[in-house]
Amino acid sequence: MSWVKICGLTSPAAVDAALEAGVDAIGFVLSPSPRRVDPRTAARLAAPARGRLELVAVTLAPTQALIDAVLAEFAPDVLQADLADLAGLTLPRELGLLPVLRAGAAPPATLPARALIDGVRGGSGEPWDWASARELARRTQLVLAGGLGLASVAGAIAAVRPHGVDVSSAVEEAPGIKSPAKIRAFVAAARAAFEALDPAAASR
Repeated sequence: MSWVKICGLTSPAAVDAALEAGVDAIGFVLSPSPRRVDPRTAARLAAPARGRLELVAVTLAPTQALIDAVLAEFAPDVLQADLADLAGLTLPRELGLLPVLRAGAAPPATLPARALIDGVRGGSGEPWDWASARELARRTQLVLAGGLGLASVAGAIAAVRPHGVDVSSAVEEAPGIKSPAKIRAFVAAARAAFEALDPAAASR
């Protein structure tokens, strides 16, 4: 427990803030969104963080052509996409995967080893039902997203006991524009909440 990801980065300042805050992963959106960047821009923005944390390519209903371009030009550590979409792609074995489960859809009987749960629409800030999320957290390394912010992250972590948390819109000054101060505050709040559950978690 205590994995923290900041998603939808679009500027060097946001990447620097995430690094300074000590996050475990940063995400770059490569599908239609106010936070969309192209694969070459993602690679350029991610350069200072490469090898220091997980670089996540975030996609929605990606084509094989997009994935091929992302792998060639960005070379992420992890691909994030809806679980059903991942099944239709040809991917290298060494690529990490972060399958997304959506609110309102029944989870599969067999869950992947790690999964992210999000709202019906990614980046919308729509929350999950924390009781159902906690049940999933007992069955997989669950990354909690959707509806998280500085005021809610501690309560969500206490209620769900996830492996990690992921935030995007709640740490922005405007759609697609991250606030370094909000990033630092969110990460500090998340770390404190994880530490309250397990004092050893924050030091591992």
